[in-house]
Amino acid sequence: MSSPSLFRHRNFMLLFGADVISQVGTQISLLALPLVAVIALKAGPFETGLLVAAETAAFLLVGLPAGVWVDRMPRRRILVAADAARAVLLGSVPLAWWLDALTLPQLYGVALGTGLATVFFDIAYQSYLPSLIERDRLVDGNAKLEIVRSAAGVAGPGAGGWLIQVLTAPVAVLADAVSFLGSALLLGRIDAAERVPERSERRGLTKEIGEGLRYVAGHPILRMITAATATANFANGILNAVSMIFLVRVIGLSEAGIGLLFSVTAVGGLVGVALVGPLSRRVGSARVIWLSAVVFYPFMLLVPFAELDWRLALYAVGMFMNSIGVIVYNVGQVSFRQAVTPEHLLGRMNATIRFVVWGVLPLGGLVGGVLGEVFDVRATLWISVLLGLLSAVPLLLSPLRRMRDLPAAEPAGDPADRAA
Repeated sequence: MSSPSLFRHRNFMLLFGADVISQVGTQISLLALPLVAVIALKAGPFETGLLVAAETAAFLLVGLPAGVWVDRMPRRRILVAADAARAVLLGSVPLAWWLDALTLPQLYGVALGTGLATVFFDIAYQSYLPSLIERDRLVDGNAKLEIVRSAAGVAGPGAGGWLIQVLTAPVAVLADAVSFLGSALLLGRIDAAERVPERSERRGLTKEIGEGLRYVAGHPILRMITAATATANFANGILNAVSMIFLVRVIGLSEAGIGLLFSVTAVGGLVGVALVGPLSRRVGSARVIWLSAVVFYPFMLLVPFAELDWRLALYAVGMFMNSIGVIVYNVGQVSFRQAVTPEHLLGRMNATIRFVVWGVLPLGGLVGGVLGEVFDVRATLWISVLLGLLSAVPLLLSPLRRMRDLPAAEPAGDPADRAA
């Protein structure tokens, strides 16, 4: 007998609803914050690279201890507090703009502060889902949450581009601040029971961080997934540092045009969500992890050819196909991580992996900013795309090549002593 739809699962739907609200707002800010820097504050390549670095530097600063704290505390409480903090920080941007006091240092501070809150939110979020639903429904749950991200990626940039053009970029950030408040209210209504370790079970911050590091480093598949994702994210950090300058100053797109372009390319995410279930069943839920990188990412080679004519379609096609691959890859690898990790290690596993894969983003942003200043912006795009092709190599060298489907959860212990 099949299980009832997750859309009838109260606690999952509260998490789902919170994600809907915050993801739409976040998509607006993803467009608005760089445009605040580029258009309102006249930032150059290096300064936009610093903004990218500030947005993700928190994963390097607190990524590892955050995993220990997430495993020690009620995860729902962390989610609510992180949403509230992001709402306040983002709300300061339009306030400073109205007071004619907005500066690049404030923008960097907001990016760093929201990044710190996001570290705790994301680690708790991925660690919380297995507390709400059964582990054999994780692929279904993650796929449904990716529907939200993909749909927001389609609607958010278009709405954001329009809002930015009509209201200015700083004011459009207010929409994201309000969305985080709405998300916090829904998350606060979840009533799922959580097991919080007693103080007597704690073994010290350093020792618990070490347990997470050893688990990931000793797992023959998790460490390869980490290496692959880190390579892709480093390349993406380089791209993010120059992409807005490329579209505004090299291509010559308007704010609304950029929003529309992002919406079109984000449709690939919805296609990815539609494909991941059938692909997982047909070729295997483990196999799709490496196939997604091999099949879809090479289309990014089209992106640097873009111009403000028919060749703009090359940018759209490249990003569209990459969006499909990213969704298929993320659903597959996140579900794998959640399935093989014992519950008491989920926070530290997610924190360890995110420390690496998100920690390289600020480094990529800084490298992209420097490359954009030393070379031209288009050359920097080429470097990013070519580097991203290497992300498939660790996956092809891992035991995933010999697996078809996700394994069952593993018992606690030394993963180095177990076969993957």
